[in-house]
Amino acid sequence: MTELSALWLPILLSAVIVFVASSIIHMLLPWHKGDYPKVPNEDKVMEALRPLAIPPGDYMVPRPSSRQDMRSPEFAEKMKKGPVMVVTFLPNGPVAMGRNLILWFLYCCVVSLFAAFVAGSALPAGASRHGVFHFAALTAFIGYSLALWQMSIWYRRAWSSTIKATVDGFIYALLTAFTFVWLWPQ
Repeated sequence: MTELSALWLPILLSAVIVFVASSIIHMLLPWHKGDYPKVPNEDKVMEALRPLAIPPGDYMVPRPSSRQDMRSPEFAEKMKKGPVMVVTFLPNGPVAMGRNLILWFLYCCVVSLFAAFVAGSALPAGASRHGVFHFAALTAFIGYSLALWQMSIWYRRAWSSTIKATVDGFIYALLTAFTFVWLWPQ
């Protein structure tokens, strides 16, 4: 077993490396350019929704108020008539990237912390590179990728977006694992 306190450098450095890599992937490469296509008749949709002043949040439309309501002919008609959607409304105005970037970096730190905890629980100082790579990569991959799949399974998020985000998670896991191999205590 390796103490978590001995792994603070790989935890922080791998989070920084993943943060930089994700910035390159999302800002410089065209990889995610088509993840969110423009809705048809965007101006009409925005004009129709604007007067409703829907607060920021996640919504399902139509949404039954109970299980009994879900089985009602009225609800079935709403579903048939459409539109049927799961939608997220954000606050109006420019996107404040500072908050999102801070939260993303903290998330990278948490994933690296879990990778350190799992690898450190399983391996002693001076462990083989293969063992360190195995535990750190697997844990980081789980942290960065697997929870994304349920959005495509349950909420019909485009599988192409989920697969691309999974590939990103694989890259982040490799970077995390290589950092842990490089800085694993001897």
